[in-house]
Amino acid sequence: MNKKYLNYRTDMADERVDTYKRVHNLSEVDGIKVESSNQNGIITTTVDVLNENGAKAVQKDIGKYITIEITDINTIDEEDEENISQVLAEQIKDLINSDFDKSVLVVGLGNEDVTPDALGPKVIKNIDVTRHILNFAKEFAKSNTREVSAIAPGVLGTTGIETSEIISSIVNNVKPDILIVIDSLASSSIHRIGSTIQLSNTGITPGSGVRNKREGINQSNMKIPVIAIGVPCVVDMATITNEAIDKMLDSAREELTDFSNKIIEKKKIDSIFEFLERDTRYDMISNILNTDNYIVTPKEVDELIADMSSIIASGINKAV
Repeated sequence: MNKKYLNYRTDMADERVDTYKRVHNLSEVDGIKVESSNQNGIITTTVDVLNENGAKAVQKDIGKYITIEITDINTIDEEDEENISQVLAEQIKDLINSDFDKSVLVVGLGNEDVTPDALGPKVIKNIDVTRHILNFAKEFAKSNTREVSAIAPGVLGTTGIETSEIISSIVNNVKPDILIVIDSLASSSIHRIGSTIQLSNTGITPGSGVRNKREGINQSNMKIPVIAIGVPCVVDMATITNEAIDKMLDSAREELTDFSNKIIEKKKIDSIFEFLERDTRYDMISNILNTDNYIVTPKEVDELIADMSSIIASGINKAV
């Protein structure tokens, strides 16, 4: 990795900020503002990309990126799910505004037949759609009911049509005021798989985290505000190997430092670890393992997708 251009293997904005800080040995990044809060054990981190300097550093568009972290998705109960969906709903409300005159189109990206990529379509199945009621049976709708429609457009490999083209056509005909897009993401840490939700007001570029970048779905292309919601569901093999080496090095450094006062000079230890921690290590691992096509997901991904799709659908329904 060249320090001037980091080849990020993650869609998560906060991970990109952390990587940039580590590589450049910085405590803050020019053009980036990061704030965190803890609400009932649910950690929310907001990354504001303020200007072109920040956008260039993390290779993300100027805008707001919100990360909601769940301590242990495998042990949460119904009350926990309710709390998480409420936090998510509050963040969505902040991004879309609570003006109920504005209509919303919810789009679930991904391939339902590929479990790690099925988050979007599964969320769509639980969205409370109202457009048909308001158009054809308005007398049965509650007051202040927002017009909500939803679609899972599939993927290029099964439709032969770019997803952005399908969405653009629907937007042109249905004419929603706001677009909410849900997709599976890639992370740089196996521990964040299925336990983190990222929101942004900058749209999304499907496939960017797994080197299969498609045309972006954003306000520039769609001509309306686009809110993106995603959950990391995969990580590539080289990233897992790299993370394991990092932990091994941290442990080895501590042990060697304690043992080195009499035997090994500290400068020699630092030089050894500097070589092992050099920025090109990821590319070295990737080349050795030939991992371009190896994307890893946990064995319990079915349960993770089911839980997260339910939480996200609930959060969207409460917000809109």
